[in-house]
Amino acid sequence: MTRAPRFPASAAAAPLAASAALAAVATLVLSGCATSPAAGDGKASGGATKVIRVVAAENFWGSVASQLGGRHVQVTSVIDNPDADPHDYEPTASDARAVAAARYVIVNGAGYDTWADKLLAADPDGGRTELKVGDLVGVGPGGNPHRWYSPADVHAVIERVTADYKKIDPADAADFDALRTAFETKALGPYDGLVSAIKAAYGGTPIGASESVVGPLAEGLGLRVLTPYSFLTAISEGTDPTAHDKAVADRQITAGRIKVYVYNSQNATPDVKRQVDEAKAAGIPVATVTETLTPAGASFQDWQVRQLQGIKQALDRAAGK
Repeated sequence: MTRAPRFPASAAAAPLAASAALAAVATLVLSGCATSPAAGDGKASGGATKVIRVVAAENFWGSVASQLGGRHVQVTSVIDNPDADPHDYEPTASDARAVAAARYVIVNGAGYDTWADKLLAADPDGGRTELKVGDLVGVGPGGNPHRWYSPADVHAVIERVTADYKKIDPADAADFDALRTAFETKALGPYDGLVSAIKAAYGGTPIGASESVVGPLAEGLGLRVLTPYSFLTAISEGTDPTAHDKAVADRQITAGRIKVYVYNSQNATPDVKRQVDEAKAAGIPVATVTETLTPAGASFQDWQVRQLQGIKQALDRAAGK
């Protein structure tokens, strides 16, 4: 997936960063760092528990992985800055070292973070467990890659991560089962509750959206996105929507065919800003989402609940509640 950078970056620095990252991987492989006991491979030689080193390409999956592993894992998220664009990220030497030393790596896949695939390919460690979320849920390049916005896919990832932790560290399997139960029933309770409540109250409601990041969530909530999918993908990939798609999306707003407009505030292009203004002028409630965890350091569930509450409030206003 290609897209124009959303945030300022040094074009000259990008190739140097990538080269440095790959060079770092090569150095680590040759020195044996990737498979040393210090890399956190589950157990120390004396039987004491070793912390599993986990690398997540993005912090939304890193937050989930950390909560499912508790004290048994040490999670590093490569994309952990709200101002970083996961599509165009250039890995650093530090990222390469983290991947080389990891026992478990989680990437989104589905064409979303191809830079992570390159890091994995540069250090083909047979002892490392890898999870590509796109492969797990059956979405490949060309499909909608924003799987962390799909409630069903989130739960599928939870199941797989727990199963992988238990394989890596079977002695602590009971702890991992308990952590999963606590995460799904307590931490994710408000999230699942809001998903169910919105779907029950507003299933079938037509909405507009700024880009494809909204798609999996709308599907999970039972909402109908009327905005042309080609418009959504163009904005998501950093290309210009066609004049026809712009006109269709604009008419849906001005004619009141949508009840709510949801946009990614981290990618407010001129076309998106115009549509937000049009929606507000037409009295259509506007809700926002972001592509990555905001604010920095927020948990997956707190981030998602805050956004779901905003969407529900917008739907409530549209219904006159």
